[in-house]
Amino acid sequence: MRGWKILTPLRAPGWLLLWALTAPVAMAQGAAPPQPGPVVAPVSPPPAPAALPAPAVVPSDGVILDMREAYRRNDRARLAALLPQAAGHPLEAWAAYWELKARLDEASAPEVEAFLARYAGTYQEDRLRNDWLLVSGKRSDWASFAAHYPRFRMRDDREVRCYAVAMDAYQGREISPEAVTQVRDDWFAQRNLDDGCLLAADLLHQAGKLPYQDLWRKARLAMESNRAALARAAVELDAPDAATEVAQIQNSAIRYLNARAPVVTRKRQELVTLALIKLAVDDPDQAATQMSGKWAAQLTAEERNWVWAVIGKWATLKLQDGAQAHFARVTRRADLSDDLLAWNVRAALRQGDWRMVRDAVEAMSQDARRDPAWTYWLARARLALARSELDRTQAQQLLEGIAGVQGFYEKLALEELGRPIATPPAPEPLTAAERDWARAHPGLRRALLAIGLGLRSEGVREWNYWTNLHQPGGKPDRELYAAADLACQHRIWDRCINTSERTRGFMDFTQRFPMPHRDAVVRQAQAIGLDPAYVYGLIRQESRFIMDARSSVGASGLMQIMPATARWTARKIGLDGFTPGQINELDTNILIGTSYLKLALDEFRGSMPLAAAAYNAGPNRPRAWRNGPTLEAAIWAETIPYGETRDYVKKVLSNTTDYAAILSGRPQSLKSRLGSVGPAPIDEPVLTKDLP
Repeated sequence: MRGWKILTPLRAPGWLLLWALTAPVAMAQGAAPPQPGPVVAPVSPPPAPAALPAPAVVPSDGVILDMREAYRRNDRARLAALLPQAAGHPLEAWAAYWELKARLDEASAPEVEAFLARYAGTYQEDRLRNDWLLVSGKRSDWASFAAHYPRFRMRDDREVRCYAVAMDAYQGREISPEAVTQVRDDWFAQRNLDDGCLLAADLLHQAGKLPYQDLWRKARLAMESNRAALARAAVELDAPDAATEVAQIQNSAIRYLNARAPVVTRKRQELVTLALIKLAVDDPDQAATQMSGKWAAQLTAEERNWVWAVIGKWATLKLQDGAQAHFARVTRRADLSDDLLAWNVRAALRQGDWRMVRDAVEAMSQDARRDPAWTYWLARARLALARSELDRTQAQQLLEGIAGVQGFYEKLALEELGRPIATPPAPEPLTAAERDWARAHPGLRRALLAIGLGLRSEGVREWNYWTNLHQPGGKPDRELYAAADLACQHRIWDRCINTSERTRGFMDFTQRFPMPHRDAVVRQAQAIGLDPAYVYGLIRQESRFIMDARSSVGASGLMQIMPATARWTARKIGLDGFTPGQINELDTNILIGTSYLKLALDEFRGSMPLAAAAYNAGPNRPRAWRNGPTLEAAIWAETIPYGETRDYVKKVLSNTTDYAAILSGRPQSLKSRLGSVGPAPIDEPVLTKDLP
């Protein structure tokens, strides 16, 4: 119900393991399947995944499971002892990877080369190459790095990309503007202190390609995220003598500010800016008082704009009425990051200030403006401010550019244009040859086998590699469609959904919105007066239909129910004899999950957005979040302070609309399900005071 999902299924039934070992191998070398007729262009075959030689006797699955457990414990001796017993197992590559990865810092180059040669073409080869590139970069072994980087296929590791630029800088090569931008973006996105991007940033700064302003901007981002070590490391690149003051700011920003005399240097201005940012995170009102009193006049215009925007962001996160006024003091929105501009939009939406909404979105980078959320709100702002038919036409063109059924804002754009939401036409069915290709693909087979054995993390990574990362841009649509079908057929619903969602030229809603356990879900939902589409929309977001999914905070099962919530709900509905061990039983999980959802929906008087927020974050938070002005629920959802809940509510309601279209066979409305959200009437009683 709450917390990041760590999905760990039970071991697969025997039929899945038997299938994974005995599936046809006619197309095992990874050739693209024949295409179904002239409407689909043929695709080039990707590099062949490796299929290891079949052993005379397949080693026990227990060896693989024991090795994974030893890897988790970093038991190198146990890994080395078990590795020979894993020879010939379909997951041998994983066993060999765990054994070598556990001692990679001490491994020799020939050992690494031997592994890469034996498992050439596999996910494990590319993953170990990634790991070895990180080791080589940390050692400044640029000869090794240069030998391996061109053969690294995934290119999904920010630190490795930074090391590649650092290597070029060390070797005196010209660094392109695109490479500088990539380092800046990767460094700004890093949330933990690393060596590669910090090194690349330092070298680019010394070469005059990364200005000091970028170093301090990184420090600002880190300070706002409460990552003082990152902030200090960034400051040290420009002002080593000032870095120790970052710790003082982290300990007490207000004490630091009160002890400072008027600033006279650029570095002192930057440090004061960091202190005001830290203060704004803790207490926006106090930061605003400091700005209005002593510090605003001593900062540059850019620094003032940034600080006022951070104050506005954190005031918006705390749902303070004055948030918009803080953003109004920004004199140049081009000084702000896309994140600060997004919070500027949210503050303006809560106050109905469409002019500020428009100005903030228009100040975003082109990449940010492509996000359907900001395209939608820009169009709405322009419609609200339109003075001519041309203005309205241009706003509608923005809506036309995103209108569809892909997501929350695409659906809202469709309805804004006066069109209903309906299921898209099904794509041309898969051919037998396409299905055979997917079934015989060694990488996909290994992924399914790993998931079936309970190695979900490994299986998901391998699956994603073959569908998303093995070649630039991922696999073409028909191959993704066949891979998704394979996962659907074997009830690996998260891979079924996520793979199907990657197709760009068509959508198969039976894959994207499956309905496992339909009889049980529909029967229970209807019995207590819930819309089955709402239940399915929530389950899809909670667990992707993985029965024994378990979150990092202990939520379990199809509907991700916390143990304490399960016990409370069982008592509330009179479920005698309930024990926590029953929570992963299908019927019990559905009964308790739907009963809690119904109680939440009743508590919030039928508001699907509020009930979904309560299911994710507990009821007390949406009770507080609904206070303030009465808003259309799309605005309310966009301004939820918790990022996870904000995303959750939008996806659950979007899913619900799609499931309703499938279940009813009729066009649907997302807006009608959203409604509006505002404070509860003063005389409205709380129905369930102890709702957890």
